[in-house]
Amino acid sequence: VQLQASGGGLVQAGGSLRLSCAASTRIFSFKAMGWYRQPPGKERELVARIIGGGSTEYADSVKGRFTISRDSAKNMMYLQMDSLKPEDTSVYYCSAARGSTNYWGQGTLVTVSS
Repeated sequence: VQLQASGGGLVQAGGSLRLSCAASTRIFSFKAMGWYRQPPGKERELVARIIGGGSTEYADSVKGRFTISRDSAKNMMYLQMDSLKPEDTSVYYCSAARGSTNYWGQGTLVTVSS
């Protein structure tokens, strides 16, 4: 299984970005998919995830600003990020879980300038 994250970049505070994660296999086989981030000098943290039937979970810090979605026909997952803040600056990783195995993409850098 390979996951390829893309869509990061430099944006001003208040702006938007859309991250994409392309999976090399059918995403319906995953019990969950999600986006994580690792700010400089900090631990990796969950940003948002989508579980099996489509229920979603968000970190408190991004609720109301970020939206996770997936397109099973295209084997893609997305993270729409609106009202970005400088504290959202991080490397964002996509992840997928199948059984007891977690798969990770390579990360895409999001930089939000003030």
